[in-house]
Amino acid sequence: MEPGEGTLGRLLVAHHVSRRAFLRFCSAMAAALALPPMYAPRIARALDVAQRVPVIWLEGQDCAGNTEGFLRASHPTVADLVLEILSVDYHETLMAPAGTAAERSRSDTVGAFPGAYIAVVEGGIPVAEGGVYCAIGGRSFRSIVEEVCGGALATIAVGTCAYDGGLPGANGGPTEAVGVSAIVPGKTIINLPGCPMNVQNLTATIVHYLTFGTFPAVDSRGRPTFAYGQLLHDQCERRAHFDAGEYVLGWGDEGHRKGWCLYKMGCKGPETFANCPTVRFNDRTSWPVKAGHGCVGCTMPRFWDQMSPFYRRLSNPPGFAVDVTADEVGLAFVGAVTGLTVIHGAASYARARRARASDEAISRPAGGPAGGPPPSGDGRPEVA
Repeated sequence: MEPGEGTLGRLLVAHHVSRRAFLRFCSAMAAALALPPMYAPRIARALDVAQRVPVIWLEGQDCAGNTEGFLRASHPTVADLVLEILSVDYHETLMAPAGTAAERSRSDTVGAFPGAYIAVVEGGIPVAEGGVYCAIGGRSFRSIVEEVCGGALATIAVGTCAYDGGLPGANGGPTEAVGVSAIVPGKTIINLPGCPMNVQNLTATIVHYLTFGTFPAVDSRGRPTFAYGQLLHDQCERRAHFDAGEYVLGWGDEGHRKGWCLYKMGCKGPETFANCPTVRFNDRTSWPVKAGHGCVGCTMPRFWDQMSPFYRRLSNPPGFAVDVTADEVGLAFVGAVTGLTVIHGAASYARARRARASDEAISRPAGGPAGGPPPSGDGRPEVA
């Protein structure tokens, strides 16, 4: 099928992206979505003819970090073009209209595409005192979220603040910010927590919808399992040092310079579910742990409260008995190997003793002890 006007296929041609580069991208998306390689051609066919999808991007109590991630790229890539196929009809940071004209763009999209547009929410939603801590065009941000997300095909909550309130919703915050799920319960909401979220996870979520007509499977917290289904600790390039009991004990020490485990410096990887070690950031260049800083658990619920202080170690890493701490992990492995060696040696010795006894029984006359006098007629040895 030839790509029509406004499709990704036409965008690829216009931006001089080779077919080979496009197919590599489709293979990468299949891998990111935990799909077999055989799905790459299907993704390619779907994206070739995909039409532009209207999007309303809302910003509440946020730092715009997710918008920055959405925009930042060192060079045009297929991923950029996939995001370009989104018709972002309303985004306060990006759009040219302002004031009443901007608000009209949002209401026009809601009215023209009922149940057919995607809402993207960035930032927390304050609910204290009627939502007065965040107002746009004379309306509380909460009421705007209720209107836009209530009529959307689906809502993608990008970043931790839109997920569960994030920093504005942490203990002691006066605005009592919450995430999207608390405002429009029962609606289709895809949570992409992170501070900020990884734009590749947003790209993969959109590719899944354009390919299959549905959004990816999510866990009990509404997070796509392809991105948040595995423990970060199990994917970390420093995991071998954790298993060996090799830890950084101070910033800049020998272990830090050698890339040892950052657990004792407060890394929350053993309790965090995310794919940061595999997708990374900055054109897949690096991520915090590779750069030498521990994970702060920003994809997890209420991480500002539950994971802080960020430079204090967790009490017990998962995967071991509750009474085993990280200090004992390396010793436990050494002890286990030593114990297995002793057991193996004892078993080998016992087998050798049994074999020797069997050989002796075969070599001596029946009924008599090895080297003793022959038995008497009644089977008893003769007594001198």
